[in-house]
Order: sequence, then structure tokens, then C-alpha cells
Amino acid sequence: MKKRLLWPLALATVAIMAGGCQPPEKTEAVRPVKIADGEMDPGEWGKAYPVHYDLWKKTAEPTEPGKSKYKPGFDADNVTYDKLSEYPFMALLFNGWGFGVEYNEPRGHAYMLKDQVDIDPSRIGAGGVCLTCKTPYAPKLEAEKGLDYYMKPWDEVRHMIPEQHQELGVACIDCHDNKDMSLKLSREFTLGKALDAIKVDRSKLTHQEMRSLVCAQCHVTYSINKDENKKSVGIYFPWQGSSWGDISVENIIKQLREDKTNKEWKQKVTGYPMPFMRHAEFELYSRKSVHWMAGASCADCHMPYTKVGSAKVSDHRVMSPLKNDMKACQQCHTETPEWLREQVIAIQDRTVSMMNRAGYATAAAAKLIEKVHQLQEAGTEVDKTLYEAAKDAYMEAFFRTLYIGGENSTGFHNPTEAMRILGDGIAFAAKADGLLRQALTKAGQDVPMTIDLELDKYLNERGKKKLNRQPGVEVKDPFGVQSKL
Repeated sequence: MKKRLLWPLALATVAIMAGGCQPPEKTEAVRPVKIADGEMDPGEWGKAYPVHYDLWKKTAEPTEPGKSKYKPGFDADNVTYDKLSEYPFMALLFNGWGFGVEYNEPRGHAYMLKDQVDIDPSRIGAGGVCLTCKTPYAPKLEAEKGLDYYMKPWDEVRHMIPEQHQELGVACIDCHDNKDMSLKLSREFTLGKALDAIKVDRSKLTHQEMRSLVCAQCHVTYSINKDENKKSVGIYFPWQGSSWGDISVENIIKQLREDKTNKEWKQKVTGYPMPFMRHAEFELYSRKSVHWMAGASCADCHMPYTKVGSAKVSDHRVMSPLKNDMKACQQCHTETPEWLREQVIAIQDRTVSMMNRAGYATAAAAKLIEKVHQLQEAGTEVDKTLYEAAKDAYMEAFFRTLYIGGENSTGFHNPTEAMRILGDGIAFAAKADGLLRQALTKAGQDVPMTIDLELDKYLNERGKKKLNRQPGVEVKDPFGVQSKL
């Protein structure tokens, strides 16, 4: 019975294919464009793939305002958003180095290197290593210059790039093989080593996994290694001890705290030498999130297929689904764009609420540590056992808050994991607070119930940041926080 029903359907399908999809009688011969090995210029790739190239160029265009609540990017007036005013506790916790001076919400991929040119010089003080994810020339420079690539001044290394490409961000060569456009990993000196550390056999990676890993070349957290003179000598992803699909924040923190070569800066309020965490999108997303377990790749959500004329291509105007009217989500979900958007915002609202709690609790613990150090400098003894336990808890709280604060989905990439991490961060901060209060009380100090964070001081200490300093770019306080302080 089933066979009899299937036969007419099969014949109808063949008939449609034979009749409805017939090509014209005369077609123009395809003239493929050969892309030279090592070609960095996207325009040359665009001669072979003009639709993809035109979409890639759109990463320079502003998105319609109001679509993303927490990641506005920039608007038609070229306004970027100041993250330190958005989350003032960060101004306290990051005080002492570049992220405490200027920390803006990211713009489109087209600006990834240009924004480094425009930003406060303290943000690129680590040297040429800061170009690792910002220019397609990074693998070439690292291979040719060795240690000089990492430790030479950033602007000196940038000027090793041909002049016409000194503001060129991510390009075709970063993700594709020039011969057949297959996906490839260009950052062997970073991601390649990290995959080796977690014993990933790259010959067995699926195409779908590669659609995430090309993004993971940059959308990860990393640490910069220093020599005895505090010069940058390397870059690594703290994945040792983790495994594919299980790169936990606990293990990342363990690697960062045990490594003695990655203390990139000194936190001013505590005086502690610190490593740092950056935008851990891949690590958070790949740790058993709902979409990861369903087999979705980064490209499925951020580069969904789109129709351009008669061509169906992956949208190379890489952006948040929120800014693309939830079209990526509707590939799998049947709900309306409005309903889907409300779910995303609800997740992000909860994440921000928890992150603020974790951030301010951690900042309060930092101020208590500052008080302990002031007493010690004045000759007052403080219980060492309580202090060391408090310091350990504080570091655990700080890194968890930093991890989610730097991750660019505001929790959406893995909502349950983000809430778990922030909940643990709050608990560690509370533990540090309690231990420090005990230590201070034993030292004869009367500790107030509410700690004065002096946030106005830290916001103003950013070198009295000039909100219109960047040429042609206004930096905006999105919620009026700075003016209230």
C-alpha cells in the first residue's frame, strides 16, 4: 500500500524537476576567477563571489536602533556605547589598566581594527599581540616576525601591514580556503594549539563544527603571556584540562590562576597582579547549551541563509539575530519574531540583573580588601588566615563576573550556564565579604553595613575620559548612569 502511494509522488517530483527547473537553452559559460594564495584583499575574492562580498561590506553599515536592548552596536550618527557607564562597577574593578579607561560596546566586523586605531592607547599597550584577532595579516606577521610580533609596539607592528589594509578587519582569507572556499582555520598559533590541548582530531571535524570553529578563532577568551620585563611573548587559550563541549569556567579560572606568566595588569583597588578574560562566546555556547546540543552552529544564527536575487547564500553581514528581525530563529522556530524577541530580552534582562548583583558584590569585597591593605600599611595586624581565604574567594568572584560581563550575548548563548556562573560569583563575593568583615572586626575596625564604592571617583579616574575623543565617533552613556553619579 505504501509503495503504491509513493510512486505517484515520486513521478510528480521528477516531472517538476524535469519541467519547472529546466535551464535556458543558451547559458553563458562560467568564467571562474582564480584567487591567489595568500590574497588578503576581500575585493579580489569579491570578483569571484560578488554576492558574498557585497554582504560582507554591509558589516560597516549601522543597524536600525532599538532592535537590541543590550548590544546597540552603533547607529547612523556613528554613536558607540560606553560600557563603563552602563556597568559602573566595571570602572572600579578594571581600574588600573586600559579596560578601566575605555571599554565600548562592539561595532560591526568592519570596525574591528579601526576601533583599535581610535581607542585610548592604554588598550593596546600589550603590543602587536593585540592585532591577533583584528587583522588577516596576523598569522603571516606571527610566522615571519616571531617574538617581535608579540612584543613590539602595536603601532609599529600595524605599520608592517600594507598601508591600504591598515584598517582592514576580518577578511575572506580568515575563514576560507582560496582554492575551493572550504572553511579553514587560519589561526593555528592560537586556536590550533588550543584544539591540540583538548585533543581534538581536526581531520574528524564536521562541516557544521567548522562553521563554529572559524568564529572561535577570535570569539574566545585568551591570555597574553609576559616575560620578566612584562613584555608580551605569546598568546594562549586557557583550555588545558578541558574537553570538546566541556570548556568550563572553573577550569579556565584554574588555568589562569596557576599560570605565573599571564599577569597582564595590576588591579588598582586591591593591588593584585591579574590575568584577564575576554569575550568567551565559544566557551559559554559550547558547554552543553540548548542550541549547541541541538547541533546549531554559530553561523546558523549569525549568518543565516538569505536570498539575493536568484542566489541563496550565507549572510556575510554577520550580526545578532535581534538586529536581523529574528530571521535566523525562524529557520527552526515557528513563533512570531515579536514573541521570539521577547524571549531573548527576558533572558538578557535576568542575566543583567544577576550580573549587576555579582558585580557590585565583588566591588564591595574589593573595597574591603583595600581597607585591609590600608590597615596593614599603617602597622595594624590582620588575621592572615581570614585574609587569604577572603582573597581566594574574591578572585573566584571576580573572574566569574568578568567572564559573563565580557561575553557578548548577555547570557543568551547559554542561559542556564550564565545564571549558574553568576550565582556562584555572588556566593563567592558574599563569602569574601563575610571573611573580610571578620578580619576587620578582629582588627578593631567598625565596618559599615553599606560599603561606599566611590564609583564617581573611578569613573572620573579614567583619565577624565573624553566622550567625544574619537575622530568622528561619539561615545555615549546609554542609560544616563554617569550623569547621575
